[in-house]
Amino acid sequence: MESHDLWIFKHVAEFQSISKAAEKLGYVQPNVSQRIKNLEEELGVRLFMRNNRGVSLTEEGNILLEYTKQIFLLMNESKSLINPKKWRSSLTIGASQTISAVKIPQLISSFLNVHKNVDIKIRTNDKQRLLEMLSYGELDGGFITGTHNYSQLETVYSYFEKIVLISPKQSQIENQHKQMLIVNSDTNCIYRKKLLDFSSKNNIHDPVIMEFDSLESILQAVHDGLGISILPADVAYSRREKKSVQFQELDETIKIDFVIQHRNQQPQMLKKFIRFLQEV
Repeated sequence: MESHDLWIFKHVAEFQSISKAAEKLGYVQPNVSQRIKNLEEELGVRLFMRNNRGVSLTEEGNILLEYTKQIFLLMNESKSLINPKKWRSSLTIGASQTISAVKIPQLISSFLNVHKNVDIKIRTNDKQRLLEMLSYGELDGGFITGTHNYSQLETVYSYFEKIVLISPKQSQIENQHKQMLIVNSDTNCIYRKKLLDFSSKNNIHDPVIMEFDSLESILQAVHDGLGISILPADVAYSRREKKSVQFQELDETIKIDFVIQHRNQQPQMLKKFIRFLQEV
């Protein structure tokens, strides 16, 4: 078996699609199909079952996938240990815009004070896309809110964050039923849901909702007096220089989970990051 064949096999297995794997790798689909066929002929077993939606792993395919992950994990770790100047360890972490705005940079800064020979990439996206990236192996771990139904993922660390209602200073808190709701355009955003719950509990009927794609746009909209929003406390308080905005800390908290892909062997740098989180 060649390592490149295993690399192609890994992509097909994670995307559950030959066409998607080919697109990701920049290959033509027949080339990927042939490499999988050659691998199956060499091993003497079927690795995939074809179906209407793509492909799924056979029992033998699942066994090979687990060993393939360990092979590439060991290959990458051996290179970084043999020549750390050329092959630095890496971590790719996913998070939403709101979580990555303040909390993640603080954590990464503290982590890099101890572990210097590592390149860290932060990928921001909505929750569903982050979960997909985790399941495809595009992320080492991700900070996620709420539940999910991905059986191959596991939570290894959690923390709770306070949330703050922010509103234009010229309006009083008790008159917020007149305010527009400023939310993230992602309908699964937990802060959006908290704001809608807040409006319902405070008898704001049929509220006008304004959606934005970025955290800065939401903050600016409140600053300009367009309406109210709910954000993590560390994000809200980091913008205290906005004198036209007032803050009200709410009683609720939001649980943030650090989620990774479940596998028998984890990268050493990911293990160190998890230990760091648990110690913090």
